[in-house]
Amino acid sequence: MRYLAYDPPVPPIAAIPDEFPKPPLQAPARFGDLVGTSRQMRQLFRLIARVAPTHANVLIEGESGTGKELVAHTLYLMSGRAGQPLVAINCGAISPQLMEAELFGHERGSFTGAVKSRAGCFERANGGILFLDEVTEMSMDMQIKLLRILETGRFCRVGADTETQVKVRVIAATNRCPLQAVRDGILRSDLYYRLSVFPLQVPPLRERTEDVGLMANVFLERLNQEERTAKVFSQASREFMQEYSWPGNVRELKNAVQRAFILADHELDLTFAMTAVAPVQQPDDRGEHENCVTLQVGSTLEDAQRRLICATLGHYHGNKTLAAAVLGVSLKTLYNRLKEYESRPGGASHSGVPPPSRVNCA
Repeated sequence: MRYLAYDPPVPPIAAIPDEFPKPPLQAPARFGDLVGTSRQMRQLFRLIARVAPTHANVLIEGESGTGKELVAHTLYLMSGRAGQPLVAINCGAISPQLMEAELFGHERGSFTGAVKSRAGCFERANGGILFLDEVTEMSMDMQIKLLRILETGRFCRVGADTETQVKVRVIAATNRCPLQAVRDGILRSDLYYRLSVFPLQVPPLRERTEDVGLMANVFLERLNQEERTAKVFSQASREFMQEYSWPGNVRELKNAVQRAFILADHELDLTFAMTAVAPVQQPDDRGEHENCVTLQVGSTLEDAQRRLICATLGHYHGNKTLAAAVLGVSLKTLYNRLKEYESRPGGASHSGVPPPSRVNCA
């Protein structure tokens, strides 16, 4: 089982005022490990600055890839425990049978394979912070045991007769809606209220598009420093960044920049990088697949082209830049085709089979 425990150097962090003036776009705003100038991120910075110096438990909510672990590390850096251990564990990556020993430790001989005593995450984090990632993936039995240590600060190692007392601040994170998890019976309501003394919401990247270019520049700068290069983004890449919805959030953006960096000699082409290594999905034996276009024998080439364009736009959520790259045509050509389709009688659905409702063929 992997867990993370380290005492990193603590960089100086300037005091953060309650109100954040928006910095100029050409100067990325950094706050601990976080970057952003959007209203949502400046609000998040303000809340982190308020809660970090306290002893309150924090529950971080956000979609996968939004940077919840970076938020947790920034809380650690700005807390009064920054010189103490930070221990992180992914609750969804450990089987329920091993979770208790990972969190609380075990004595020698307490179970098969326990050849020596071992301290668990709570002991290792004593005096510092324990980060429980994907806490809603924890079994209900373990949630009860976690609730007890949060209430009392005491626990027993697996196979031990005596209790151990620790003083640990807990920061938890989840990519689920915690209230929905409570309603679905996945998360105990008493544990939810114990963890969410101070909830923090990390916004998805699609809701803070003004931060996309800033973060991409940070990723590119790091790669240039590591490889001793001076690569830049193409203008088309910058336009693509703003148009694409980034369903994988910051993680997807970082991977896309790195992929484009590897493929580029000087100018990074994000559109090409996003499509060059995309997996090809094969239809099933019946030829019926949600990412396939079925044409009836006797269809005209014009009708086939129209259906393919609409289906590709739907697959890429209306992103015309990416659709044009996949179709192998220029963006101007794609716009001309769409304009031509709309000007005809029947509009976008003239082909006989209307495109999906999410597709905008105009």
